[in-house]
Formats: sequence, structure tokens, C-alpha cells
Amino acid sequence: MSLNRRDFLKATAAAAGSASISGIIPELVQAAEQAKWTGIIDKFHVTPRAKRVIWLYMAGAPSQIDLFDYKEDLVKYGGEPMPESLTEGQQLAQLQGSDLIVRPSSFDYTHYGESGLHMSTLLPHIGNNLADKITMIRTMHTDQINHDTAHMFMNTGSIVSGRPSFGAWMDYALGGAADDLPPFVVMVSKEAYGGPQPISSRQWNSGFLPSRFQGIEFQSGGTPVHYLDNPGTSRDQQGYLINQVRAMNEIGGERSMDPEVITRNLQYEMAYKMQRSLPELADLDNEPDYIKDMYGIGVGNDKFAHNCLLARKMVEDGVRFIQLYHRGWDNHHDIDINLPKVCQTTDQASAALVLDLEQRGLLEDTLVIWGGEFGRTAMAQGSGRDHHIKCYTMWMAGGGVKQGFTYGKTDNFGYNIAENGVHVHDLQATVMHLMGIDHKKLTYRYQGRDFRLTDVGGNIVNKIIA
Repeated sequence: MSLNRRDFLKATAAAAGSASISGIIPELVQAAEQAKWTGIIDKFHVTPRAKRVIWLYMAGAPSQIDLFDYKEDLVKYGGEPMPESLTEGQQLAQLQGSDLIVRPSSFDYTHYGESGLHMSTLLPHIGNNLADKITMIRTMHTDQINHDTAHMFMNTGSIVSGRPSFGAWMDYALGGAADDLPPFVVMVSKEAYGGPQPISSRQWNSGFLPSRFQGIEFQSGGTPVHYLDNPGTSRDQQGYLINQVRAMNEIGGERSMDPEVITRNLQYEMAYKMQRSLPELADLDNEPDYIKDMYGIGVGNDKFAHNCLLARKMVEDGVRFIQLYHRGWDNHHDIDINLPKVCQTTDQASAALVLDLEQRGLLEDTLVIWGGEFGRTAMAQGSGRDHHIKCYTMWMAGGGVKQGFTYGKTDNFGYNIAENGVHVHDLQATVMHLMGIDHKKLTYRYQGRDFRLTDVGGNIVNKIIA
């Protein structure tokens, strides 16, 4: 008896049994034939506190020393050598073999809100408006000291190219809530000065997951994607063409059992739908002036502010996972000049996004994350600071985290963790937990191994959960 490939794979899948959350190609092909992917998870690990994520990704490594983690000992010992007991044998990026000199912050700190959150005056909107709404994590740490690999580690849990990104895992697990917008969207903005570190599309790739789960990059400002206008044809003609291509691809997909064939169909259809949805989404003229003023649109560099407002509109329309990369925090030199600039660009819009979500009843189940791939040294690098991986700061709001809460403590020089460290895998595990997912069970079998975002690590940071 002859057995075609489709029947063989179906039989193989049935014989293997059904893992609760595992990568089985026939299941993917069958689900991909549906108009909308609804996720591999049929039962949540816990009741989700967050339904969606907006990640304000400050690419280049914000200086926690100058923004969030004030240290009196840096002032006391400013200009003197760092204690060798702290730095001897430690991994550095560009300061290896150099004199390690203590550098205090040049900027003022103050206490904000009823929680008394101690942070820099360079971020007055975040301080004045969000001090009692956020969880500040002062003890983040990572394994990677160079930008590109640290981005990959934060986004994919690995430095090995070809692993799925955080947003791709979320799409695979939960699917999308919108019919006419992708579930995973990325936007990138940058400072006008200097040459900010580049961001690779590897950071939002689907890796070994089918490519339908990769993030879709929207352009900053103006039209989010190219060629939104109808290309000289009517919508009826476009619809007819897409239907014909779909029919041919379905025949090919049936024969090859290749999820990428189905993905191609869905990409055509999504592009067709976005020609209707995106122009209205990107049109900020329908937003009240007070909203645009709240985000700071029209003051300085508008791209990040525009992206934040667009992110709010997207979560209203059902987008599940949004990352807003802002390039401009790589302050090896002239930190006293350039750090205030990038803070001014991002501070108001970051705070406005949280407040806007709150006033619309969306913050409760939307998790907002603010932070970069690592931090900055307490030692000077000329007029700037070098990379630091042993402790740095991120903050989170909404989506089930505590309000007005600070977690973790660093030593007197802001060099090492003193209490309650949070590894990158711990952050990933915690975000997944807030979305109702057990990070140890969300796996995908590839080349004979079950892979997961947190690799073989990751502990949920329960103390930051409300």
C-alpha cells in the first residue's frame, strides 16, 4: 500500500502522542490553513495578568549610574582608582588593561512620588508621573558584554543565531487577536547625533519556528510600511489575484507539507488587509491635540513619540507584542552631552504611553517594559562609560507587576549585586508567567532537541508580581 507524505506525517504525529506545548509540524500546517493562528496553548499555566507586551527597548545600554542607581561612594571616591577587590579579573569591554577610575554621576538625583523612588532629574516625566506606578529592577544582569550578542541573548535567550525571538515565541504560544494587523510588530528610532549602534533583524526573527511568527518591522513616522497604496489595480482585482495564488499554494502545501508555503499565503492576505487598516492606524490627525501634546509630538525628535502613540493604538486593535527600539544610549564618550539628549527624546513619550494606557483601562493587562541590553560602568572611559553586565536597571509597569516598588540592591559602587539578582532568563520567565505561560513547557522540537526561550535556566521573580 502506498502512503503519501501527508498521511505519513499525520500517522507519525498521532503515534508520537500529543505533547501539551511542542513543535509538531503537521499541527502547524493544519492550523496554518486557518485564517488566524490562535496559538499552541490550549490551557494557561496560571491566569494571565498580561494579555500584551510593549517593550520600550533602549538600545545601546542606558547608564544606570546616571539615571537610576545613585551611589554616594562614587562621589566620595570620584577620580580615585576603583578598588581592585571589585574589578580584578572581571570582564570588561573596552576598558580591559586600562586604569579604572571612579566616575560619579554629573547629574542630580531626587526622590519622586509617595514611594520615594530615587532617580535622576534627567527623566522628570517618568519620575513625576510613574514613580508610584512602576516596579524598578536594579539588579538585572546578563552573560554578554557586546551589543549584538547581548541583544540576541535578551531577545532569543541565546547567542546562537537562528533561535526564535521573544515575540515569535509569544505569537507561537498565543496567536494574535487582530485579523488585519500582525501579532508581533517592531519599530526602530534613533538619535540624530553620532552613530548609534545598529539593530539587526535577527532580534525579531522567527528562527527555527515557521516564518509566519517573525516580527513585522513598521517604519517610524509617516507610512508604517512601504507600498500601502494600491499598485494600479482595484481591490477587487487584488483580491482575485490573491485568491488564485492561494489556491495554487495550497496545492503545493498539500504535497510538500511545508508550513512556509502556507505562510506565503498568509503574508499576501495580511498585506492585502493592512492596505485598509494601516492608513487609519497611522493617521494621527484623528488623535486629540491634548494626546499628541502629552506624548510630546512636535517637540524635538518626534519618531520615538510617534512610535509610542502608534503602539497604544496597535494594542487597542489587538497587536500582542510590540517592541520599540530606540538607538542612542551607547555613551562611551561625551556622556554629559549626549545622555541628556536621549533622555529628553524618550522621557515624555515613555511616561505618556503608560498614562495613556491607564486612562483607557488597558494598563491593567498590558505589560510595559523599559530597558536595554546591559548597563554602564561606574568607572570612567574618557568622557563616557564602558559596558557593564554585572548589574543594571530596568523598569516595568502594568500587566500584574507591583506599583511603586524597587527590587534588588547593588553594592556601594554600583558594581556588583548585593541582594536579589535578576538574570535575563529570569526576566524572560517572569514575563511569560505574567502572560499565563510556563516557560519550561513552551518548547519546540528542532534537530532532536526541545528548545525553549529560557534555555535551561530562568526563575520567576515572584516578589515583583502584584
